[in-house]
Amino acid sequence: MTMTDPIADLLTRIRNAHTAKHDRLDSPASQLKLEICKILESQGFIVGFETQGDEPRDKEIRIFLRYTPEGEPAIQHLQRVSKPGRRVYRGAGDLKPVLNGLGVGIVSTSRGLMTDKDARDQRVGGEVICEVW
Repeated sequence: MTMTDPIADLLTRIRNAHTAKHDRLDSPASQLKLEICKILESQGFIVGFETQGDEPRDKEIRIFLRYTPEGEPAIQHLQRVSKPGRRVYRGAGDLKPVLNGLGVGIVSTSRGLMTDKDARDQRVGGEVICEVW
């Protein structure tokens, strides 16, 4: 079975692991998924991540999830915006802050993957991958 949207699969795995109160999860690796994990880590939504496996086909990402001291997941909402069937592009002026700046939008730009704030600061638009808060 081929996966039509590996990014949606990654986001769903993260949501499901949070719901089940797991402290970590594994997902097939790709360069785009690694970049998404770097942003989630830099924004404090996950504790960290590491790659496992030697062969390119066997590579996996192990993601360590973050919870508050009360046991609440750090990620309250994780939504795919641009999908294979409906791509969503925004210019730099059209990138609005997610949840009035409390959330983060992940945008694929010509300069690589970055947060919506970084894209606005650098005045570049792109494809809105997902929103997190």
